[in-house]
Amino acid sequence: MTFRTERALDDVAWRILAALQADARLSFSELGRRVGLSSPATAERVRRLEEAGIITGYRAEVDAEKLGFAVSAIVRVSAPEHHFSRLKALAGELVEVREAHHVTGPDSLVMKVSAVSVGHLERVIEALGRYGTPTTAVILSSPVRSRSVAPPSRTAGRARPVLQSLPATRARAKSR
Repeated sequence: MTFRTERALDDVAWRILAALQADARLSFSELGRRVGLSSPATAERVRRLEEAGIITGYRAEVDAEKLGFAVSAIVRVSAPEHHFSRLKALAGELVEVREAHHVTGPDSLVMKVSAVSVGHLERVIEALGRYGTPTTAVILSSPVRSRSVAPPSRTAGRARPVLQSLPATRARAKSR
């Protein structure tokens, strides 16, 4: 994070980001009321967040299933290096690929794919398989949907491991 970015991310900026991530259609006057700024000050803060590359765009979220894409899956593809650029290009061309991530480890790309049927998903997997070995997991449900980005916890670097809290839990259980 650059110094300019750090300066832009005070408490008000985080409140602006939270409000816009919840509803990007807010007017500057409503957004300003929510964060305690005037409309012009709010517009200026949003403009600076955009110029810093923190706000990269605004979009509508849609329900793929209601649009006929009843099957969603995570498709991982392990591809030889000489096929990676073609795999990446194909992922960019296929409308069924909703997200693609170049990752570390044995996989080259991890993608979220939407299809109208299992047969349609199979054809997408076959197309991707021309450039590597696909592994697919059909999504049954999504208990955690896409989340807003929030400020990191002040204790993020100092958080205690979960296992350190277990002895106290066991002690309470024994006293019952």
